[in-house]
Amino acid sequence: MDTDTMARDDTARKPARSTGDARLEEHFEARIAEGEFIEPKDWMPEHYRKTLVRQISQHAHSEYVGMLPEGNWITRAPTLKRKAILLAKVQDEAGHGLYLYCAAETLDASRDRMLAALHSGQAKYSSIFNYPTLTWADVGTIGWLVDGAAIMNQVPICRCSYGPYARAMIRICREESFHQRQGFDSLLVMMQQGTQAQKAMVQDAVNRWWWPSVMMFGPPDDQSPNSAQSMRWGIKRISNDELRQKFIDAAVEQAKVLGVTLPDPELKWNEERQHYDFGRIDWDEFWRVVNGNGPCNRERLAACVNAWDDGAWVREAALAHERKQQVQEAA
Repeated sequence: MDTDTMARDDTARKPARSTGDARLEEHFEARIAEGEFIEPKDWMPEHYRKTLVRQISQHAHSEYVGMLPEGNWITRAPTLKRKAILLAKVQDEAGHGLYLYCAAETLDASRDRMLAALHSGQAKYSSIFNYPTLTWADVGTIGWLVDGAAIMNQVPICRCSYGPYARAMIRICREESFHQRQGFDSLLVMMQQGTQAQKAMVQDAVNRWWWPSVMMFGPPDDQSPNSAQSMRWGIKRISNDELRQKFIDAAVEQAKVLGVTLPDPELKWNEERQHYDFGRIDWDEFWRVVNGNGPCNRERLAACVNAWDDGAWVREAALAHERKQQVQEAA
């Protein structure tokens, strides 16, 4: 076998292929720079596609797993009104997951493979959902802080360069805004009309959820290897550190209205920066939870796997019905 000839043939073919790819990528970059949406049938770099599949599927998983901490309180909600609100919220989260799985499927990602990756522990989801909801005040605090951080993080994605993702986020952000308001309202009622024990319960929940919420924006910019490329491609619009600062600035003022204290003794207004300074984030805890060693990682994953297994008969029945319909239509 003439390996030298093969090498020369490969070398001869590469410039034409590379030139074509370079032209396509140049056109792609120009469209990104003009602020155009990239649609499923448009040419895109493979790394752009893979980055989107990773981000969108992780986002979908987060919505799916995110039903579990609060769903735990549906049967224990203190009033019928709060139960109805919580039911609607959990239902919304399920819908968000479906929108996002559908958006990922436009990039030729298989939903079965995405869920298999989640169930095996290979795929990640937001680490915030690996903390327990110990009291009813946790539900309101998740609405205020966790959904508040999600809104801060997700509103810029409405301008994401990938059209299906951006359009899905418009409805998701509208519904997340409702979730944040109902969480704040729930806490405000307890802080203004509740007993001392209820007020202490709210403060305890805020103490436990504050730092995990601040970590939701991801590692610092200088430790986030994917951020620069995602921002250049318009997948990400605002950096982790900028989003985190905006969230903290807003939350401090909201905490004053609620009458709760945020558990950070270093939190103070910086006149020169026109922002709040805050204390050191425990990134060791962040990575420990991300890597599967948080308080509820195993519990959350087991619940997802059990739900998938328990729902097998529903999927089988749906497929059987579809086959029956096909046979009837062909007859």
